[in-house]
Amino acid sequence: MKKVAIYGQSYTITAEKEINILLQTLEKNNVEIVFETQFYNLLVSNNSINKVYSTFDSFKDLSSDYDVMFTIGGDGTILRAVTYIRDLKIPILGINTGRLGFLATVQKDQIEEAVNLLQNKEYTLQERSLLQVETSPKTDDFKELNFALNEVTVARRNTTSMIGIKTFLNSEYLTNYWADGLIISTPTGSTGYSLSCNGPVILPNCKSLAITPIAPHNLNARPMIIPDDLNIQLEVSAREKDFLISLDSRITTVPQETIIYIKKADFTIKSIVPTNQSYLKTLRGKLLWGEDTRNEPTA
Repeated sequence: MKKVAIYGQSYTITAEKEINILLQTLEKNNVEIVFETQFYNLLVSNNSINKVYSTFDSFKDLSSDYDVMFTIGGDGTILRAVTYIRDLKIPILGINTGRLGFLATVQKDQIEEAVNLLQNKEYTLQERSLLQVETSPKTDDFKELNFALNEVTVARRNTTSMIGIKTFLNSEYLTNYWADGLIISTPTGSTGYSLSCNGPVILPNCKSLAITPIAPHNLNARPMIIPDDLNIQLEVSAREKDFLISLDSRITTVPQETIIYIKKADFTIKSIVPTNQSYLKTLRGKLLWGEDTRNEPTA
């Protein structure tokens, strides 16, 4: 590991101690450090760091020369970091200073250990699939950022009325979901919004997607697993003249006549898994699987 990028968001300024542990450990290993500009300026303005570092502003400033991108924050920080990495194949490792952290799995007290494991090549890489979106007529809001690591969501806007979402798989009609919305989730996103809507958990290496309705009116509408090589087409009908499309945390409003085309993106994101971690271990810990609270003392 010779060169790394570091990305964070404004609320992670509270993680000053963790940032300095990361910097000290990297510098001890003679690793070149490059910060995302806005995050770096925030750290400097708060006197969190007192050394000059190189910075990057956008995807165009990065290259495959970077060995790792570290993120400081939660899973949302990783989703935003992906918009910088795109198809550059820079592996990503998240330091969790947020809450749940299915993607940002390195805890605050594990930073030095994680860096040393990376330096000793004691890790594996998980390939994380993404979704790509096109619309007809085209919308400029997403432009080249027309991909999502977690999910693509179609939802109602400014109304309590449901919307109808006609769904086609490889041009064959599936059903018309009457609901508050519909989530098309990757395996990575299966532990996000989809999970809160009773969607299934999908292991990252599964070549599958989940279709999960949001508060469906037709009670027999259930989450559905489909192969990730299918092309999905969505057509929305609603009382309102427009509806919402979101790609992870990026959202836009489109007119009702817009047709949405979703397919698996032609690139993946590389997620670093140090040898002291595993996805199943993360699931058990975050979802409290196997926990028995019956014998815990009550107040």
